[in-house]
Amino acid sequence: MLLYVHIPFCHRVCPYCSFYKHTPGDTPIGAFVDALLEEAQVRIAALEEKPRTLYLGGGTPSMLSPTHLRKLFGGLGELLDLSSLDEVTLEANPATFDVEKARLFRELGVTRVSLGIQSFTPHVLEKLGREHSAEEAAASVGILREAGMPAVNIDLMFAIPGQSEADWRSTLETAIALKPDHISAYNLTYEEDTAFFESLRRGEVSESEDVNARFFLLADEMLRAAGFEHYETSNYARPGHRSSHNRGYWRGEDYLGLGPSAVSTVNAVRVKNVADTAAYVQMVSSLGNAVTDSEALDAEQRRIERIALMLRTDEGVPLALVDERGIARLQEHGLAEVRGEQLVLTLAGSPLVDPIAAELV
Repeated sequence: MLLYVHIPFCHRVCPYCSFYKHTPGDTPIGAFVDALLEEAQVRIAALEEKPRTLYLGGGTPSMLSPTHLRKLFGGLGELLDLSSLDEVTLEANPATFDVEKARLFRELGVTRVSLGIQSFTPHVLEKLGREHSAEEAAASVGILREAGMPAVNIDLMFAIPGQSEADWRSTLETAIALKPDHISAYNLTYEEDTAFFESLRRGEVSESEDVNARFFLLADEMLRAAGFEHYETSNYARPGHRSSHNRGYWRGEDYLGLGPSAVSTVNAVRVKNVADTAAYVQMVSSLGNAVTDSEALDAEQRRIERIALMLRTDEGVPLALVDERGIARLQEHGLAEVRGEQLVLTLAGSPLVDPIAAELV
């Protein structure tokens, strides 16, 4: 069982991000934290199995004030023994913390920080609407190390409009030199309800499968050479630092999501919270939850999801879940191979994981 907590606040809304988020505005953050803890108390108590990981995502969880962070972690600590969890991850923006605040993260029980850096190239950061500079991004890794953070992840993004292959290579070189424990390298996707998607729709930017594949392969080459294990399509880890929480998702473990827009899947039932912070606070205060949608997943839906997620990993998909003819076609084209009882994508197949998964189901 995994626990996810969604913090929707951002100082600035990035043009590529499709997650539910907004600037604080008139939202009383104290009331929001109270609602989160009230929802947590009700829903964690109803679980048959206690969570083994905690992940605070957003939005920008690190922009919460020390007072609100202490209140949130203190309340969660009354419901769970945070020190016994496999992993406690906090997403952070480099512009939202200093050494003192990083030490607070550690004091509160955070064992892993995921830095939303995306690039170390100034003009690419500007294109992405990031509020930190390349220098601040690099310094943030050292700040977390100084604070004694056990694990640090750097999020990077490629195939961004205006980003050259030289830009991407330079960003990878900088990231590697900082010696993080984990690097996530994501191919930009144009999601609906984002400014980037509207630019794509208007023809102002374009997508290229060749560029995507070239940038993907460059990351694979450089990060593997630097000692990282490529264990999921977009994720690379030093030995012993694979994300326990994310691996749980890919393996199909149940998860409880708290906060506005958060999704949960427990005992084959998927529910989603209202994607409106003010409505979320109001619903939790009156009902104890903010669920607006519920769906019972059947065996076929679970099979399809397992294929789509597990195919992304170096563990692969159990052969029993996929059609033999599909397996044969992938092998014939060098896109996958059979290892024991698992179907695993090759390096050539990895950039095509989504269309391959769609074909297999």
